[in-house]
Amino acid sequence: MRPLAEVIREHAAVAPDADAFAVGEETLTWRGYAERSDALGAAFLRAGTPVGERVAVLLPDGATVHAAFVATEKAGLVAVGIGPRAGAAEIRHLIERSGACALLSEASHRGLDTAAMAKTLRADGLPLRHHFTLDEAAGVIHLARDGAEQPFTGPDAGERAELARRQLAPDDLFLLNSTSGTTGLPKCVTHDQARWNHFHHLAVAAADLGPDDIFLSALPAPFGFGLWTAHFTPTLLGAPTVLLPNFDAAELVRTIERRRVSVLAAVSTQFILMLDALEDAKVPSLRVLFTGGEAVPYERAAAFEDRTGARVLQFYGSNETGALSCTTLRDSRDVRLRTAGHILPEMNVRLFDGEGKDVTRSGRGQPGCRGPLTSRGYWDDAKANAALYTDDGWMLTGDLAELDEDGVLRVVGRTADVIIRGGKNISAPVVEAAVVSHPDVALAAAVPAPDAVFGERVCAVVELHEGRHLTLDALVAHLREAGLSVESLPEHLVVMDEIPRASGGKIAKGQLRREIAARFGATEDDAKKT
Repeated sequence: MRPLAEVIREHAAVAPDADAFAVGEETLTWRGYAERSDALGAAFLRAGTPVGERVAVLLPDGATVHAAFVATEKAGLVAVGIGPRAGAAEIRHLIERSGACALLSEASHRGLDTAAMAKTLRADGLPLRHHFTLDEAAGVIHLARDGAEQPFTGPDAGERAELARRQLAPDDLFLLNSTSGTTGLPKCVTHDQARWNHFHHLAVAAADLGPDDIFLSALPAPFGFGLWTAHFTPTLLGAPTVLLPNFDAAELVRTIERRRVSVLAAVSTQFILMLDALEDAKVPSLRVLFTGGEAVPYERAAAFEDRTGARVLQFYGSNETGALSCTTLRDSRDVRLRTAGHILPEMNVRLFDGEGKDVTRSGRGQPGCRGPLTSRGYWDDAKANAALYTDDGWMLTGDLAELDEDGVLRVVGRTADVIIRGGKNISAPVVEAAVVSHPDVALAAAVPAPDAVFGERVCAVVELHEGRHLTLDALVAHLREAGLSVESLPEHLVVMDEIPRASGGKIAKGQLRREIAARFGATEDDAKKT
């Protein structure tokens, strides 16, 4: 097992002019990838950044964010990957939680003056000694440190030797990223390269991946799904990766056509939104869609397969646990689209009850695991780690699942994603899967609406296909016909132009709960209890 930086150097030597990344009409070759990460690594050395320090990386999705992660690896530093949709409060929290000594960003982030922000953070006592600012204009990168222009040049002989000495090993901590922040301020998850190397081999086997594939990752780079589909697997194969700085379903489809993409990675929300854009599109090159992060909606996934000829696959797990199970090209459609696939033997999957007791034999409980794909837990967060593990050391997901005698896992809900109506626990994912089956609905979420009598009622929040209209009565009639249980039927319907998203692209349930609570007259504290 070799560090990723060494693999990139080899590609730069053997195929220097082959594409590593394509973003819009721009490309970055393997030689350019190696040189850009070298230059950033040298910049960290010149600032006197000690080995093992954390560097917060706040960059849009593109080739440079990957070069930045490799640069910290080369310089013996730990990257703190901050999602490109993060707001000021989340940025501050992650820098404070990680103790980052430096920030690498553009001058402006979603309208936020990053220099002013860094100045404020320093004044508030955070150990942010340096702020590196990147400006990519006309294909040229300009670098400033603490407001002063710095040469963006590769390392000299002495610096190159120092980078070689500081280079991280695959088992070293190389990255802190965050939970997606759907229910509050995120926690920092610890990563080494070894876990993603192991994950890579599973992905290759699941989808018969090879160097001739062309990847398109629609996921933000710092998060687990984006890491293996854009940062690790394509590089380990020597295959090019296409990136989209901003998700747009129609542009995504056009890019697949133009770039002849064969492997697409997108969360369920994204591929659902692609379906309309696929009506007249021809994407014969596409053979695999890896999805995850949310429940796979059977009807939409089947429609995607029928329209594209691609197969929909997934790894089930979390940023913290890595994968517990997966589906493969060898699985039937029923297994691929209705389950989370067969459990991975090396992950030693168990099911636990609310008291942490092993209930695997009963076939239903909260999945937990021990194996080579797990993270090292949360950075500097004993309370969160205590909740992440059972007393005897099994790392838990936040889901409820069923495991059949063939070793096939089915996720049936989340431990916290429930709506409690008159003492009855209603699974929000079950309601969402039913609501999104309505032909007028493009995307759906189910959250509690506070109620004086029942405590909570089911509220369906939807985005509709263009030009469509939907009433609550029409939705309920559809759901009754589909066989949804009476207690799960929505009693409120809210139509939004865009349902709020979290940094990882998933629906921001925490924000949505607060908005719905405010709409129906509850306080924010009430919303936080749901």
